[in-house]
Amino acid sequence: MRVVEAFCAAYGASPGTVWHAPGRVNLIGEHTDYNDGFVLPFAVPWGVTAAVTPRADGIVRLLSLQADGGPITLASRAESTGWTRYVVGVLAMLGDSVSGADIAIDGDVPRGAGLSSSAALEVAVASALNDLHDLGMTPMEIALLGQKAENDFVGMPCGIMDQAASALCEEGHALFLDCRSLASRNIPLDLASHGLAMLIIDTHVHHEHASGEYAKRRAECESAARKLGVPALRDVTDLAAALGLLQGDERKRTMHVVTENHRVEALIGLLRAGAVTEIGALLNASHLSLRDQYEVSSPELDVAVEAAVKGGARGARMTGGGFGGSAIALVPVDRLDRVQESVAAAYAERGFQAPRFLPATPARGAHRV
Repeated sequence: MRVVEAFCAAYGASPGTVWHAPGRVNLIGEHTDYNDGFVLPFAVPWGVTAAVTPRADGIVRLLSLQADGGPITLASRAESTGWTRYVVGVLAMLGDSVSGADIAIDGDVPRGAGLSSSAALEVAVASALNDLHDLGMTPMEIALLGQKAENDFVGMPCGIMDQAASALCEEGHALFLDCRSLASRNIPLDLASHGLAMLIIDTHVHHEHASGEYAKRRAECESAARKLGVPALRDVTDLAAALGLLQGDERKRTMHVVTENHRVEALIGLLRAGAVTEIGALLNASHLSLRDQYEVSSPELDVAVEAAVKGGARGARMTGGGFGGSAIALVPVDRLDRVQESVAAAYAERGFQAPRFLPATPARGAHRV
């Protein structure tokens, strides 16, 4: 294995353990996680593999096969920058349980596609340390640790969805997660038996204001919940009455969150009924809400969705935080080429960079390799 060979070459010994954690794509339930709502992600075939050995001297040595140069040695947490902050954040959240570590990282999550490579990195490292130190953390506890590292150390106010998907998903399933209670169950998502495929359309675009706008959306939701007198927008039961008490952006954000939670539950109902081919309309509705009410789409995402549906997809929507990244399209297998041609032509017509197409099947969550 490439990461083991790199670990041995860099540190002169074999790693104590090796763990893989996947990225994720969200089938539906966008920007609902930090509103205590419902999400339905599934793990993708790409992820991060971490080879790890503990150290007793508090020093952290980090090697990434995707970064130039040799190992980075960090004598203190304050020295971490860039991608290393996600790893050091996990170590920091473990506190006295872990003194230091030698770590080598290898990842194949398509960069910039919005498939949560950061969560995969956090979960892979946390799972390896949990294994090495016999900490006894459950997969959900590992997910929460990764989220806390990203919130408190990296400074990104993300919800729990990405880390939970990376830690808990099962192959061939999507993960239904209640982001308040953290109750979860894997729902069968057998696309192939219905002649369908999930196509990820990577726009190659990531707008620089994404993180600031993400934080702004979260603040707007929290403000709206306070004005409505509820703990979170998930608790709104009379949408019409709630909208009558709000104005402007807070009104629009509330409309999206409440209706998106309903779409998650409706989609699960269709999956349980075996009506997989019928979920496309919910994907379309989710995208329109994200575009018009939550305002986190982009021209590239909108064109991808519109062209995919025009080319024969049963439904499509942006996925992830927005402002770029990827869209997903539910496509009959015999129309995959036509859908890709339709999107590629629409991009070329507008002078956009050619998109990347990634057919994805629901993969396994974090595991030792």
